[in-house]
Amino acid sequence: MKKKLKDLFLNSKNLSNKWEKYFNVYEECFASFKDKKITFVEIGVHNGGSLSVWKNFFGENSRIIGIDINPECKKFEEDGFEIFIGNQSDPKFWETFFNKVGNVDIILDDGGHTNLDQITTVASTVENINDGGLLVIEDVHTSYIEIYNSRKKFSFVSFAKKIVDDINYTFDNTNKFNFSLNTYIYSTQFYESIVVFKIDRDKCLQNKKVDNSGLNHNIEDQTWAGNEMNIAKFKKLTKKIKFIKLKTLTNYFKNRVNNKKLTKFFD
Repeated sequence: MKKKLKDLFLNSKNLSNKWEKYFNVYEECFASFKDKKITFVEIGVHNGGSLSVWKNFFGENSRIIGIDINPECKKFEEDGFEIFIGNQSDPKFWETFFNKVGNVDIILDDGGHTNLDQITTVASTVENINDGGLLVIEDVHTSYIEIYNSRKKFSFVSFAKKIVDDINYTFDNTNKFNFSLNTYIYSTQFYESIVVFKIDRDKCLQNKKVDNSGLNHNIEDQTWAGNEMNIAKFKKLTKKIKFIKLKTLTNYFKNRVNNKKLTKFFD
């Protein structure tokens, strides 16, 4: 019986540290990659404690690569790991890295944790992750710590929320961002302090409605019925104001009432 990831971590010969809740996330997200011929990249080598953990977890067929900005981390190549020294917030580093390494299957970012580090890493790596692969950003709680952010508006969590919009913009292609990753990222998962991006180009297609050939009972679609119940009094008001279109004013008050109810979900 194979050991759990946390057990491997606790018995690693070299020092490392992780937050308690991360182990369950790793087990959940990485399970399907065990004993596969994959390339796994971890940003942030530090004392090297996690490199052997990942090798033992994924198996002998895995290729484990570490990235760190500190040249001292090159010493861990003695243990058979590939170590690249570079700045994750420099797109040129990533260009050089992928030219040498090729595409990868999983990238785990446990590096600098600033908004510049994390966002640049996402922007510079997704196109070089194989379909079915993952990009995992750790310690995103730094988005709520001022020292890690050049501006709160541009925190990594804000960026990840924008990617949720970006993914949904594939629905009818009426909305677009100037910077978009929705041809690579098809799903985003949020955990405490971790965001996981699932990469698969084939699943990033525009969505299409599928109808079956079942019996149509011609039941009236009442999509808006529940929303309308809150604005009956405003409909009466609009009848007295002839120079304002009924539908326009009704929608205005309906949206005000509904937005008041929805505010608490966005506080």
